[in-house]
Amino acid sequence: MHLLFATSIVPDGDLASGYEIANAAIIAALRRAGVRVTVIGFIWPGKAAADPEHTIVLGAIDVRTENASSLQRLAWVAKAMLSGLTFASVKLRVVSDSAVLAAVQRAGPFDGYVLNSVQFAGAFNKLFGDRPSIFVAHNVEHRSAQENADAAAGIFQRLLFRREARLLKTMEEWLCSRARFVFTLAEEDRAALGVASDDRSAVLPLVTGAVARKAARVIDCDAALIGTWTWQPNRIGLDWFLEKVVPHLRPDFRIRIAGRMPSGVTSSHPGVTFVGRVPDAQAFVRGAAVIPLISTAGSGVQLKTIETFELGLPSVATSRSLRGIGHRPSNCVVTDDPVAFAAALEAAADTINDVDGSAFRSQQLSALDGAIRLGLEKLAPVSQAVPA
Repeated sequence: MHLLFATSIVPDGDLASGYEIANAAIIAALRRAGVRVTVIGFIWPGKAAADPEHTIVLGAIDVRTENASSLQRLAWVAKAMLSGLTFASVKLRVVSDSAVLAAVQRAGPFDGYVLNSVQFAGAFNKLFGDRPSIFVAHNVEHRSAQENADAAAGIFQRLLFRREARLLKTMEEWLCSRARFVFTLAEEDRAALGVASDDRSAVLPLVTGAVARKAARVIDCDAALIGTWTWQPNRIGLDWFLEKVVPHLRPDFRIRIAGRMPSGVTSSHPGVTFVGRVPDAQAFVRGAAVIPLISTAGSGVQLKTIETFELGLPSVATSRSLRGIGHRPSNCVVTDDPVAFAAALEAAADTINDVDGSAFRSQQLSALDGAIRLGLEKLAPVSQAVPA
C-alpha cells in the first residue's frame, strides 16, 4: 500500500516540537506496518527534508506567528477574512491548488491519503476527495481555539480566536465525515470529534525516541520545564504554573525554564531562571530532580509527558497532562490543586525516585502499532480498487 502523508511541515530530522515528534512516530509506525509513505508539505526555511527520496517539498515557509512582522500578521488576518479560511490554514496558501495537484500527481500511483491535522487539509480542501483518506487529529482544534479565546486579554484577539473555533469545528466535522478512519492522540478526543465508535477511530499512543541513559544523573536544579511557550495552550499552562504554583514553593527551590518565551512572562520567585534555547533537551531535563507537567488547556497528547515517562524521571502532573496516556508510572504524582502541586514538587525533589522507562515505551509502541494496523484494515478494502 502506498499512502500520501499530507502535512503542513515535512520532517527535517530536527524534532524541535511535539508536532514534529508525533509526525515522526506516526510515519515510522506506518512504515513498520509495511506501508510505502510519501510525505508532501512545506519545510522550514533553511532546512532540508530528512528523507528526500520519499518527500515532496512544496516550498519553504515560516508559519510561526511570533516570527512574523506586524505587516505579515495583518496580511494573514486580511487574507483569512477574505478567503473564509482559518488563520492557520491561510498561512499555507503560498502556492496554488494547481501547483499542489501537480505535486500530488508526481508522487505516482498511490492508494489513499493520510491527512495530518487540519491546517494543510483545510488550506487545500478541494484536492483530497479523489481517494480514501485517514484523518489524524493531533488535537480537537476548535476546542483549543475556544480556550484561547477565553484566555485572550484583548477583544480583537478574542474575536479572532472565536472565529477560528467556529471555522475549525466545521472543518473537523467535514474531515471526520469524509475519512474512512480517524486517529486521535487522546481517548477523550474521539468523543469530542464525534467518532467514538471503534469502527470509526482509534487512539495512537506515541513515543518520542527518548531513551533513558544508564549513567547516573547529575542534578543541577530542583525542577525543569521545556516547551514552545509561544503556543497558546502551552502559555496558558505556564501562566498557571508561575502564578498559582510557584508562589507556594520555598524561596530556595530552583526552577529552570527552557524554550521560546513570549514577551511579558516573568516571575518574582528568586529560584526561577529562564534559560532560552538549550542544545540538548534530554540532558536539560535529566539535570532536574523532578519534572512539572503543567498542561491546563488544549487537547491531544502531551509529548513532554511521554518523554518524561520514557526517561523514567519523577514528575508532578496535572490531570490534563495525562490525556492520551494509558499507563502512569509510580513516580508520577497527579494533582490539579496548586498548593498540593507545589508540595509534591518539593517532596519529589527531596527524595529522587527514578524508574525504568523501557516498560512504558514498549507498551506505547505495541499499542501504537496495533492501532495503525486497525486503521489500515479499514482503508484496505477501498484502496484495493485503486492502482498501487
